[in-house]
Amino acid sequence: MTMSDFFKGKKVLVTGHTGFKGSWLCRILLMLGADVTGYSLEAPTNPSLFDICEVENRMNSIIGDVRDLDKMKEVFLQVQPEIVLHLAAQPLVRDSYKLPVYTYETNVMGTVNIMECVRLNPCVKSFLNVTTDKVYQNNEWEWGYRENEPLDGFDPYSNSKSCSELVTHSYKNSFFADKRTAISTARAGNVIGGGDFATDRIIPDCVRAAEKGETIIVRNPYSTRPYQHVLEPLFAYLMIAQKQYEDINYEGYYNVGPDECDCVTTGELVNIFCEKFGNSISWKDVSEENAPHEANFLKLDCSKLKRTFGWRPTWSINKTVEQVVEWTKVYFEKGNIAEIMDKQISDFIADSEKNQM
Repeated sequence: MTMSDFFKGKKVLVTGHTGFKGSWLCRILLMLGADVTGYSLEAPTNPSLFDICEVENRMNSIIGDVRDLDKMKEVFLQVQPEIVLHLAAQPLVRDSYKLPVYTYETNVMGTVNIMECVRLNPCVKSFLNVTTDKVYQNNEWEWGYRENEPLDGFDPYSNSKSCSELVTHSYKNSFFADKRTAISTARAGNVIGGGDFATDRIIPDCVRAAEKGETIIVRNPYSTRPYQHVLEPLFAYLMIAQKQYEDINYEGYYNVGPDECDCVTTGELVNIFCEKFGNSISWKDVSEENAPHEANFLKLDCSKLKRTFGWRPTWSINKTVEQVVEWTKVYFEKGNIAEIMDKQISDFIADSEKNQM
């Protein structure tokens, strides 16, 4: 069954729908004909992609905190979702050093609460917890981490997402032995794309500098990261959610990242952005002394996802940055954001179909 046939009319609940990834995900689900409910705090940035991408009036958007179990229970009873995609999180490493308690409350107890709601509502047939590539105990290896490696993130953000994984594993083992609900986690690499307005992320920093005609400031130009377009993991999440709904034997834990040839340093990524954007923008290295710890080298081994589903990445790092620049220039020119998002989603689907042939 095609993805559009599968999701048409399905009741899908997305936590964190007002964020960058959540906004893109809602746009995709609406294109696929799903009945979408979102549960999240207000959009975390100003401007925000959620406010400009024209999805709010086409879905059931509920403002709520994942730490509020009672409210979440009410939403589940009202919506009766068939598929739950859990994206809500405090997603920034640096903020986790400033707000460790809030980070753990959101990322750990938020997962406990969503799992409790899934446990209490047999309507849910497919659940996916979206975590991060940073859940692994990072040994600065040159090879990619696999799903059976130890989970032990270093900083409060990474560690809280490791805990979120363990919560999911425990609930799955303790309460879902009857196999009534398929439960998976997806560990995605660094995502980039149009509409990310967050602080302390390299592409938003590039966009803000380009808008002002300033030099781009790069803190960690030699750190290697599995950068990928936001549509790569989002379509992988939907694929996992569909496949395990249709056959529970597909439930599990999956890495989602680019091929090794597209794992680049932050400096290389910024070079590509400057080349694609033009206008003679440039960057400078301002590596910080005594900066909060962040991994220098991080890659994922995605062979399990490839082997299980025949999946492969669709866009190279060069194509990915081209899409970011295309979106950004439409935004700078005050163009139609919903239109450019739908175009890029359609282009991604078409390229993915060619890639799988």
